Amino acid sequence: MVLRRTLLAAAGSERLRALVSGTRPARGLVGRFVAGEDTADALAAARRLAADGLSSSIDHLGEATAHPAQAESATRAYLALLDRIGEAGPGLRAEVSVKPTAVGLGLGPEGEELAAANIGRVCEAAAAHGTTVTVDMEDAAAVPATLRIVARLRAGHPGLGCVLQSYLRRTSDDLAAMAGSGARIRLCKGAYAPDPATAYTAPRDVDSAYVRHLRFLMESDAYPMVATHDPRLIGIAGMLAERTGRGPDAFEYQMLYGVRPDEQRRLAATGARVRVYVPFGREWYGYLARRLAERPANVAFAARAVATRS
Repeated sequence: MVLRRTLLAAAGSERLRALVSGTRPARGLVGRFVAGEDTADALAAARRLAADGLSSSIDHLGEATAHPAQAESATRAYLALLDRIGEAGPGLRAEVSVKPTAVGLGLGPEGEELAAANIGRVCEAAAAHGTTVTVDMEDAAAVPATLRIVARLRAGHPGLGCVLQSYLRRTSDDLAAMAGSGARIRLCKGAYAPDPATAYTAPRDVDSAYVRHLRFLMESDAYPMVATHDPRLIGIAGMLAERTGRGPDAFEYQMLYGVRPDEQRRLAATGARVRVYVPFGREWYGYLARRLAERPANVAFAARAVATRS
């Protein structure tokens, strides 16, 4: 827990970001876990994944924008990305993931309206190009506004996906409210600093909550997106899918780019749907710090990855 708190604190430190960005280990991590800095890199990664039978959800890295111009720039980046996805055709098997604070959520009293409008623009573009959008979930403070945005936009875009995090105590109620017919819900553990008043802090409690939420999703009319690399949870998901009569077209596994790629391909080879979260862009620092904080084992995993690439 001390290591996790340290890494989560580091994720928000601009000073540390400046110190580590140019180092060789940092470049090694970026090369392993981030597709690249521009749209072409993300599309190339999505093509490689599609060749292995894997789908992708592409994330333009960046969050907590400080000015409406930044939110507009992030939105335009997604619109350009979706144009390229449309040009590539359905064989690319790609959708996009959007963080609300990247497109304006944190910009004062008008931020929620701005984020809703910008995500709505992204949804319109995705629909025009025959693909979908998933709204990422961020720290606990952003959850209520994010859920309001999703509920509002789903009226016109029923395929809009949403992330829920098992470490938050409120998630049971949010699932009950959201898990309607066909609702696309990505269930993850959560990668932000937990407040004991609103979140589980012990890993075993987070895992237990994940299993409860996963069981609810599998028994609901929603479309579960099982976001985990944990072999035990992957096994439980498969068992629950079989028990509830879900075929491979009625749920999917989701994993991060660069994490357990052999397992991604193994699952796909069994006929399961597998989607890989593909981040790209220059704002990679906070993303990588949170990935390392999710599990202490990730630090050793990342060190081996860097050594391998070096």
